[in-house]
Amino acid sequence: MLYDVTNFQAEVINRSFQIPVLVDFWAEWCGPCKILGPVLERLAAANQGRWALAKVNTEMLTDIAIAYHIQSIPNVKLFFEGNAIAEFVGALPEPMITQWLNEHLPNKHHQRIEAAKKMLVEDKTAEAQSILENIFDEDPENIEAKVLLAKALLFTSPEKAVALLHGIEEPKFAETTDTVLAFTRLFELQEKPDELPESETTQRYLSAIAQLRQQNFDAALSAFVEIIRSDRYYDDDGSRKACIAIFKYLGEEHPVTVKHRREFSSALY
Repeated sequence: MLYDVTNFQAEVINRSFQIPVLVDFWAEWCGPCKILGPVLERLAAANQGRWALAKVNTEMLTDIAIAYHIQSIPNVKLFFEGNAIAEFVGALPEPMITQWLNEHLPNKHHQRIEAAKKMLVEDKTAEAQSILENIFDEDPENIEAKVLLAKALLFTSPEKAVALLHGIEEPKFAETTDTVLAFTRLFELQEKPDELPESETTQRYLSAIAQLRQQNFDAALSAFVEIIRSDRYYDDDGSRKACIAIFKYLGEEHPVTVKHRREFSSALY
């Protein structure tokens, strides 16, 4: 549905709790706006139910334009759950707008995915896995669900976790995918220790991996940091990479990350 906004609170802010709203800030005198407008309208018609288009005439609703810092038009903002979550300025070509939308539109399973994320942080992995598997069954091409499910399966089914990540290259998921792949590589080395370089460090390295596999992150980090101090470049700098992967997996605010960050940095330098 296309419409010119007269009540921004009702037609954009409130409505964005039901469906993402793409707001086209424009004016009659703006040449590029007249080029962009029909493109957005065509895309909105083709995506009914996925997002809605609202058009704000900046000369009619000047207070709204000021409130959202509109300094150049056309300016397009995406609103979701009451907030502007992304924007672009200028009359972009249709393929670029489509790509932008694919990158920034909230997932239709947003609430369940957010619940699963919270469960993963709280170590409620089984509950998160159940939610994510249901989403994946309903929507097999849902990239965020795939990535999070891979994280949930990391310690129980690493092969399945890797398979889920096949072909996923979106930058916003790179940190999680890199972490999963780093962990699964270490788990594979645990199964095939002959692939590691022969060294006095080998057994200590395997022991650190075993601690990681058991999700004893505190002990794993301590062990990897000690290897950095004594044999920094063993397994192609593997201990440093392992520490970084653990930090990413736990998050920077996790107490174990906070505990080991300083000694990790000290070991490096």
